[in-house]
Amino acid sequence: MTQIKHERSTQDLVRAAVSGWLGTALEFMDFQLYSLGAALVFHEIFFPEQSAAMALILAMGTYGAGYIARIIGAFVFGKMGDRIGRKKVLFITITMMGICTTLIGVLPTYAQIGIFAPVLLVTLRIIQGLGAGAEISGAGTMLAEYAPKGKRGIISSLVAMGTNCGTLSATAIWAVMFFALEREQLIAWGWRIPFLASVVVMIFAIWLRMNLKESPVFEKVSEGEKSPALTPASENTLGAMFTSKSFWLATGLRFGQAGNSGLIQTFLAGYLVQTLLFNKSIPTDALMISSVIGFITIPLLGWLSDKYGRRLPYIILNISAIILAWPMLSIVVDKTYSPGVIMAALIVIHNFAVLGLFALENITMAEIFGSRNRFTRMAISKEAGGLVAVGFGPVLAGIFCNMTDSWLPILIMLVLYSCIGLISALLMPEVRDRDLSLPEDAAEATAAEKLHHSATQTS
Repeated sequence: MTQIKHERSTQDLVRAAVSGWLGTALEFMDFQLYSLGAALVFHEIFFPEQSAAMALILAMGTYGAGYIARIIGAFVFGKMGDRIGRKKVLFITITMMGICTTLIGVLPTYAQIGIFAPVLLVTLRIIQGLGAGAEISGAGTMLAEYAPKGKRGIISSLVAMGTNCGTLSATAIWAVMFFALEREQLIAWGWRIPFLASVVVMIFAIWLRMNLKESPVFEKVSEGEKSPALTPASENTLGAMFTSKSFWLATGLRFGQAGNSGLIQTFLAGYLVQTLLFNKSIPTDALMISSVIGFITIPLLGWLSDKYGRRLPYIILNISAIILAWPMLSIVVDKTYSPGVIMAALIVIHNFAVLGLFALENITMAEIFGSRNRFTRMAISKEAGGLVAVGFGPVLAGIFCNMTDSWLPILIMLVLYSCIGLISALLMPEVRDRDLSLPEDAAEATAAEKLHHSATQTS
């Protein structure tokens, strides 16, 4: 049989890196455009007949609907990615996401068509979520399988940099909208501009994906007996996945990071503005500055993970988030502090509890899972953690804060999420520079090695 040349040129690696970065930027531009829109204006545009607190909860619930769709998309497109290739699936997901994000910008409002306005919004969020459910996992898988050993952490951090670019772009656009427009103009038509502007990114990202080569690792394992298509059915089921220790460890890592992201980037921004009546520029400007600082935080953590392994940075960041939660959040919600101090506290907790962890997430998950089901299990573990933590976390935070008339539920949830991330990091095996063509997941392979070693010692 003719062997396929699996090596990739530097140009191919650069193209894969830019493709992964840009696709993730588009996903998180949508994420932040909608999350800030839901927190700051959507309650008036799509849910105007509700009280301020209930409208915010409903807007967050619509946001959560996208996460239910994401886990379905993770399963469907993840399975496709393990069978037909990463490239084809990534082309489909970027197209779905981009079109839906743009269409949100042309939706009629509640004042124009009544209840059908939020129904259409939810419909677009669901379709959008189907594509987003596999986008970042596919990009992370592709780039990890392209990157050489010893540099996977810093190269894969480019995918996380895409989240930073998307968050920064969306936050900057909303900040400009609030600065340039009166409230009445923003509600009347200005809110559409951020979503319509995303079409530029979408067109370039689609073109780039069309010219991307397939992952060399996928081509390698597709040639031989390790091919995902030749995997025994018993090893390719949901039951096998749910009994996998690696799957639950990855889900726990994601739960910690995603939960904190939902609390800080989504709910806290709306809580400060709607409930505590802070100036709207405080959360938007703080997140924008934090995203700029993230251009240092993210590659630094990627480089450190190449040097010291994946576990140690995870452990340190989660412990730091737990320790910093009370002092930072108590400053953020206290109006007696100056806006600069409040923003600084928000930036600190955002970098430790969200951006730093996300820098490690993609490469760690890619190395935890074997080639047999990497795309599927990485996508589902990411979206399962995201569904519970991000999809419903902001809604629960809104309910509990409304019930208690206090910000303490935010603190409790952030500490809880970080504890789950910490426990998962402590239990996971070190996976730095693991052979990505191996079919087995890391935790199962480690357990098998220990069992074999024990049997050898006793024989």
